[in-house]
Amino acid sequence: QVQLVESGGGLVQPGGSLRLSCAASGFSLDGYSIGWYRQAPGKEREGVSCISMSDGRKSYEDSVKGRFTISRDNDKYTVYLLMDSLKPEDTAVYYCATCYGPTPQQYWGQGTQVTVSS
Repeated sequence: QVQLVESGGGLVQPGGSLRLSCAASGFSLDGYSIGWYRQAPGKEREGVSCISMSDGRKSYEDSVKGRFTISRDNDKYTVYLLMDSLKPEDTAVYYCATCYGPTPQQYWGQGTQVTVSS
């Protein structure tokens, strides 16, 4: 059974940091890229960042470049998103998902809430 399980969300003040984790299980990582999407209230879901599990290539949405860092630990089947200099507009539910893969099927986690507020 394919699973992506997020953790690490919470409430943080503007300028603070959080690290999200995504633990994958139930499928081989070969050929997959895994990343993060977010959905704020009243807005469409958007891609935040993605990393290739094969060669580590990364991509970032423009508004998070220089503030967010994605990384992977293939031995642990885990992808991380370190979020620094958080802004209120980063408030959203963050979802871990497969960005690309050898099949059209896209897998999603259940989401974790990130709230940036003073």
